[in-house]
Order: sequence, then C-alpha cells, then structure tokens
Amino acid sequence: MYSNLAELLALAEKQGVPLWRIILENEKKLSDISEEGVFALLHEHYQVMTASATKALDRPMSTVLGLISGIAAPQYRYSRTEGGLCGGVLNRAMAYALSCSEVNASMGRICAAPTAGACGILPAVLMTLREELSLSLRQTLCGLLTASGVGAVIMKNATVAGAEGGCQAECGVAAAMAAAAAVQMAMGSPGQSMHAVSFALMNSMGLVCDPVAGLVQVPCAQRNASQTANALLSADLALAGMTSVIPADQVVEAMYRVGRQLPMELRETAMGGIAATEAGRGYAKRLAGETRAAAGGEA
Repeated sequence: MYSNLAELLALAEKQGVPLWRIILENEKKLSDISEEGVFALLHEHYQVMTASATKALDRPMSTVLGLISGIAAPQYRYSRTEGGLCGGVLNRAMAYALSCSEVNASMGRICAAPTAGACGILPAVLMTLREELSLSLRQTLCGLLTASGVGAVIMKNATVAGAEGGCQAECGVAAAMAAAAAVQMAMGSPGQSMHAVSFALMNSMGLVCDPVAGLVQVPCAQRNASQTANALLSADLALAGMTSVIPADQVVEAMYRVGRQLPMELRETAMGGIAATEAGRGYAKRLAGETRAAAGGEA
C-alpha cells in the first residue's frame, strides 16, 4: 500500500484517518491477520515492554562487568522524590528506559524496538504518556502501531543496525518511532507525526555506535534515556506547530547515507569513540581476562 513515509502520510490524509489505521490495513493484508489479531499481538509486545521497563526499578539486574547494574532504581526514586531539573515526568520516562537496558544487559526478556540496544525508548514513551494522558490500552496500542509502521518503513528504506549505520540507526530510529507514537497518543495529526520523525532523526544524526568492551551497556543505556527525551521533545516541537523543512523520507535517506560514511571504528566494533578511551580499553581487558579465567575454570 505504501513504500515510504510520504505515501503513508498521503493515504492517511486522503482517507481522513490516523496513520495507525493505514498501517493496520497494511498489516492485515501482509500477515492475513484480523484487526483483533493484530491488536492481540500488539498487546503481547506491550506487556513485554512494560515488564522490562519496571523490572529494574526496585532492584538491580546482574550485568557483565556490572557497568549498568542498578542504574534504573535511583533514577526512578529521583523522579518521585526530587523531580529533577527536567521534571518528574521526564525523569520517570528515563528510568523506564534504563530499566529496559538493565534487563537486556542481564539477558532478560525485552522487546527489540527496533533493536535490543534501543529497547527502552519506545516502551518509556508509551508508558509515560499512557500515565500522563490517562489513555486506554487501545489508545496506547494505537501509538505502538504507529511506531511500528514508521519503523518498518525506515527498515525497508535504510537500516536500524548499529553495525551498518551507527547508533543513529538504533536509538535514533527508536526515537523517531516513539516521537510518531507520542504525537498520535496526544491526538496530533498524521502530518505532525511525520514532522516529529524528522526532528528526532535530525537530533540524532551522526550518533556513533561505540559500546564499551563490546557490551550493550555503556553508552547504550544512557542513550536510551537521552533518546527518550529526544522523542518527547520532538513530538512537542511538532505539536506546537513547528514543521520540518526537510521531508521525513529525505531525513531517513540522509541518516542512512551518514551511517554508511561512518568509519568502521564507529559502527559497533568497540574500536572507536568512548570504547577506545583509556577507561574503555581497560574494561575490555578486564572482560577478556574474566572470559579467559572462566574458560580455564571450565577446562
């Protein structure tokens, strides 16, 4: 039915329906699943998201080297007691995102949205807005469906792999998906959702993938938090009436082109960026030593 974001938007505007309705009809045709079946699957994914976004809020998860063990709980307490410079709502959203990252790093169950390394951004936005806007489950799932449709188009026309496009293709795309969902959940227009997609991708353009010691922990977890904020602010920019002078599809194309121009060291190899710092290399050596010790012990 559509092959890019412009065509998706055009169909929604022509029919006078939200983006999720066009995405739903497309999914029904592609998968041969009823509307009830699609929403049942969305609910299953949302349940996984909410479980991972809350699991580490009151107890630390065990992660390799412990780089991000226990980071979600204090962020959550801070959101409830201090509010913080960014306010309680944003700090709570960041805590949800960090919890997902902790669960992922501890080999727990998460929903890759669109990747495991970016698994906290969309759940954090969906859950926070459901709470703040007092939305029903159905309204929340319509946001998730909007995000999935946007993500599918970006996957088709570009990439969501850090090894191919850097972290802009993982956390950046997750932010774009979440921004589109946020606009939908706030009753914004399809056009505003597309502007939010553009803003989120522009705000993360060039973001490299440089995991310390090759682990999906640092700076992945912190970028889940920062790109959650990016998604929400991008949605607010669009809802306030700001328009992107660059169409969403062209921003996606630019993101893909920038990703391919990134040197190999900055695309998930742990050979550049903060992974190549003195401390980063130290953690890599420590991990290698622990791995050798474990292998020797097993022998």
